[in-house]
Amino acid sequence: MQKITTFLWYDGKAEEAAEFYTSLFDDSRIVDVQRYGEAGPGEKGSVMTVEFELAGQRYVALNGGPEFPFTEAISLQVDCADQEEVDRLWTALTADGGEEGPCGWLKDRYGLSWQIVPRTLTELMRDPDEAKAGRVMQAMLAMKKIDVAELRKAYEG
Repeated sequence: MQKITTFLWYDGKAEEAAEFYTSLFDDSRIVDVQRYGEAGPGEKGSVMTVEFELAGQRYVALNGGPEFPFTEAISLQVDCADQEEVDRLWTALTADGGEEGPCGWLKDRYGLSWQIVPRTLTELMRDPDEAKAGRVMQAMLAMKKIDVAELRKAYEG
C-alpha cells in the first residue's frame, strides 16, 4: 500500500469523477467503492468513497458535500510526452464545463485543477542559457494550453 494518498473531496460526484479520470490515463483503475451505511451521514447505499489509481498513483475520492470546494491551491500535474497527449488531455478535461486557465492550468468539470505540462517545456526551461529559458518562460506565460511548437520557436529566438 502507498504510504501517502491524495484525498479529494467531492459534492456527490466522487464515483463519476473517478470513472472519468481512470478513462484518461493508462495503468488506471477503480480499486474500491465504499457506500454509506445506516449510520450515515450520507444516504444509505450511496457512494461514500472511491479508491482509484491514475497511472499507478493511488487516490481516494469522498462524497463529502458542498462545504469544501476545490481551489487552485492544489492541482494535479501531468507530465505529457508530446503535443498530442497535451491536446487529448486538455480537450477531455476542459469538456462539459471545465475551464481553461493560464500557463497550462485548467479546472475540470468537477472543479479540480490540473497542470497539463509537455515534457518539452521542462527541458527547455532547464537550459543553462538564461536568454533561451527566459524566452520560453515569456511564451508560456502568454498561453493557456501549452503549444510545444511555439515554445520551440521562442527558444530558438
